[in-house]
Amino acid sequence: MSIEVISIIVLFASFFTLLMLKVPVAYSIGISTTLSLLLNIDKMPGLTTIAQRMTTGIDSFALLAIPFFVLAGEIMKRGGIANRLINFAKSLVASLPGGLAYVNVLASMLFGAISGSAIAATSAIGSIMTDRMEEEGYPRQFSASVNITSSTTGLLIPPSNILIVYALASGGTASVAALFIAGYLPGILLGIAIMGYIAFVSITKKFSKGERVPLALIWTYFRQAFFSLLLLVIVVGGIVAGVFTATEASAIAVLYAAVLALIYGDVKPKDFPDILLASAKTTAVVMFLICTSMAMSWLFSFEGIPELISSFLLEQFSNKIVIFLVINLVLLIIGTFMDITPAVLIFTPIFLPVVVALGMDPVHFGIVLVLNLCIGLCTPPVGTILFVGSGVANVSVSQVIKPLIPFLLIMVLVLLLITYIPAISMYLPRLLGL
Repeated sequence: MSIEVISIIVLFASFFTLLMLKVPVAYSIGISTTLSLLLNIDKMPGLTTIAQRMTTGIDSFALLAIPFFVLAGEIMKRGGIANRLINFAKSLVASLPGGLAYVNVLASMLFGAISGSAIAATSAIGSIMTDRMEEEGYPRQFSASVNITSSTTGLLIPPSNILIVYALASGGTASVAALFIAGYLPGILLGIAIMGYIAFVSITKKFSKGERVPLALIWTYFRQAFFSLLLLVIVVGGIVAGVFTATEASAIAVLYAAVLALIYGDVKPKDFPDILLASAKTTAVVMFLICTSMAMSWLFSFEGIPELISSFLLEQFSNKIVIFLVINLVLLIIGTFMDITPAVLIFTPIFLPVVVALGMDPVHFGIVLVLNLCIGLCTPPVGTILFVGSGVANVSVSQVIKPLIPFLLIMVLVLLLITYIPAISMYLPRLLGL
């Protein structure tokens, strides 16, 4: 057995062992990469290479968008925007059977899209909607399940931080603008599919429905939410039109959100130090994950791992439908124990060459990859959104799992549709020439 093969085995074995020992993901990635490099030190540059790759990994203008979007999301979470979106969503769908569950989904889609953060959507919408739904007879476990799964739509509907990360990991083969536009239809399809299951449960369990809201009141709620919704048009429209880059758009989003929150009166100038601190902590975690993941990605390239996996899959399976299915299964498993950011950075360079060789557009694969890993965010043992949603709803994870399973199956079904019907992701980018 050659030293190269041994170093690859050590890389993966140490990484998964550290994860099972509950070592933080970023440290697990860094330690396993260092161990593998030490075994191959004669053929590779010195250990300083890891530090260099970590530094150059975040030396990207596009990545500047992440701290700005994180800050914008934190301002929106505290700035009364969630309440306005919930009231608008409620005026539209609350009169249907199971109406408050639809409100939860619609509000999560809107808030997640505006903030660019699934965690922000989970905490902001869940903290408001769970008690309201319980008062109307909805079990808290069901409410938590709706909130957990619907908040993932914010990672598909732009602006989305993880799509920016994928654009970086793809080596520039997928532009941020194309990914943003490509995420609209899959994100909306996912929200509609979740609503479809809610409709079935609402009819069978005879959930209550609210009173029909007069058109004049709908207009009032729309006016109250208008400036929040306008942020989507400004950010995404400006990027697509070429007025500004994604990074410049993120800075505009911060300024817009701050002014809006101050006008609404839900955020005072004295609150901004706490908001900045919370955003800085989140950004530090994300950036450290990106640093170590980029070092591991470089090691993969140096060892030729993407080429080995690509050759293996293409030799073992002659049917691209089967290969896409195998890749999805692998990513579904990975998503259960790895956070979405390092997973995107590590596995994009591994699987992207395979799918491109089979004719899949890099933009299409980006949407498939992100949706696939979104499912992992809703599953134990590492599901970030699962734990946040359960905590917000004040129910244990074990109580949520059973009602959550049908929603996860719905997400898997949507994933397969998006995988095998490229037009769902690619229609809008191609229409706009992106």
